[in-house]
Amino acid sequence: MGWDSPALLAAAPDTRPRIERTAVTRVHGALTCYEVKARTALEAVADGWALSPYRGCAHACRYCSARRGHRYLGLNTGTDFDSRIVVRTDIVRRLRAELTGKWDGGHISVGLSGDCYQHAEEIYKLMPSLTGALAEAGAEFTVHTKSPLILRDADLLADLPGAGVMVSVAFVDDQIRRAVEPGAPSAQKRLELVAELSERGVPCGVAMAPILPLLTDSPDQLTATVRRIAAAGALSLSPRVLRLPPGAREWYLSWLAERHPGLVARYQELYGKGPDADSGYVTRLTAQVQALAARYGLQTGRPPAQPAEAAARQLFLI
Repeated sequence: MGWDSPALLAAAPDTRPRIERTAVTRVHGALTCYEVKARTALEAVADGWALSPYRGCAHACRYCSARRGHRYLGLNTGTDFDSRIVVRTDIVRRLRAELTGKWDGGHISVGLSGDCYQHAEEIYKLMPSLTGALAEAGAEFTVHTKSPLILRDADLLADLPGAGVMVSVAFVDDQIRRAVEPGAPSAQKRLELVAELSERGVPCGVAMAPILPLLTDSPDQLTATVRRIAAAGALSLSPRVLRLPPGAREWYLSWLAERHPGLVARYQELYGKGPDADSGYVTRLTAQVQALAARYGLQTGRPPAQPAEAAARQLFLI
């Protein structure tokens, strides 16, 4: 019997990642996309609901807390998370069903498992119909992104009741950005994005997250970041200290050991009790940023959305 006989081939175990056994796989340059049917659209989270058309993110941020999810797909939480993106191609259909079912009217955060305007959105164009469905249901929602691609939909978002945007700008040191957010636009590009969205009538705040302990948390760094956020025309900012849940923890700490080995022991002490930094540190740092926000005339929290209302008219969806 030959080594490539049908009997032996049939008996060979399927060693492909779990996701590749069920998804339609398409390769777009350096990006591999797994097209799947959405079993659910809305996920309950601490402050409302989360909605993510994509899992994984080509921005490749070392600290991303969504990395853990790739483990359950048979993928790694490092380079696979950055280059192998799960696309929920029918998420708009699933969302419409859930907005009339399990949704309780709470706020919806869009794009927490992967930037919803990353490169995959250029290919699949899910966001216009998705945000339109949210507005039709009268939902208040916030789109989270680092990507200028959102400008494609700026006029639509400006007209949608309930819509708001949070652009992530955690720090303005571009040397650190290149090391820890290698696939993301520069802080300057993101601040220009805030300015243009605001100019075009889209309520826009900044997620000052994550603040990296011992790297981007000095008084001078915090002041410079908040000052530039205010100058860009943001309505609000929301600070958050780095979290290191499983998946993100290993990937971030391996980077830290390579680039800043002298900080590893201090991180292990700061994060010794779990994914969150020491509560005293978090409280002090958050208070510092909130005081800076007040000094520069910024609200803290999400930007005030356009007044949400159940649409009595039909929205044109691209």
